[in-house]
Amino acid sequence: MFEGSYVAIVTPFKNGKVDFEKLRELVEFHIKNGTDGIVPCGTTGESTTLSYEEHERVIETVVKTSAGRLKVVAGAGSNSTTETIEMTAFAKKAGADGVLLVSPYYNKPTQKGIYLHFKRVAEEVDIPMMLYNIQSRTGVNILPETIAKLYSDCLPGRIVAVKEASGSLEQMTKILSLCPKIDMLSGDDALTLPLLSIGGKGVVSVVANIVPKDVSEMVQAYLKGNVEKAKKLHFKLFDLVKAMFLETNPIPIKTALGLLGMCSDELRLPMCSMDEQNRKKLIKAMKDYGLKI
Repeated sequence: MFEGSYVAIVTPFKNGKVDFEKLRELVEFHIKNGTDGIVPCGTTGESTTLSYEEHERVIETVVKTSAGRLKVVAGAGSNSTTETIEMTAFAKKAGADGVLLVSPYYNKPTQKGIYLHFKRVAEEVDIPMMLYNIQSRTGVNILPETIAKLYSDCLPGRIVAVKEASGSLEQMTKILSLCPKIDMLSGDDALTLPLLSIGGKGVVSVVANIVPKDVSEMVQAYLKGNVEKAKKLHFKLFDLVKAMFLETNPIPIKTALGLLGMCSDELRLPMCSMDEQNRKKLIKAMKDYGLKI
């Protein structure tokens, strides 16, 4: 269902408002550079600072602009089950190919609560769902056994994928051993190649916002059996990837996009401009990579 390089796309702002013209330009940029799918309204898209109206318009804009030329997996997760259902239903109505559902954050549910949350969403809306596990943001890890139970208990075609950002290859291996047919994508650019080596299908990438072609070629090379090419691209990308996390995502990637003139580097509070020393490190990494600033 979901395979290849998906970009966790930023939400461009201009004078405090969403810059929809730039958003459409970014979608076209990814289509031209081989990106397989776009994930709007995720963490990188500053979804928690978007109003409901903005959230919906961003999804609509990405779906309409892509026009079926790549897949759209809309961020629809929340720490409220009712709200998650509503946003998931909207994504389906808007024509998204699937939804990305982060585990409930802040309220720290038990594994039973996580299971019941996702199961309820899967019962209410008929759309392919990608679970998003990122304990560093949510405070709770979705255990492999919970993912496997959801995968087996929910209706076919509902929970089909997981974006894994636990940072643990051991956990990823356990998930794939329990449900080998689930599409697992890396939520950490630095671990994309290792995940592919154990049966992963791709990545939901931050760095692909600025170098989509290289990320796509790395994933496709591995999937087609060209391991050496994939390794070469992995090592080429590595330092740039690390620079994307010098500060909290999406501060560095937004800064990089601004330096490249692709969109404004404007962020919404509580995200703020990058520390000058880290900015210098980011610029060096970008120049070392060969990007023209």
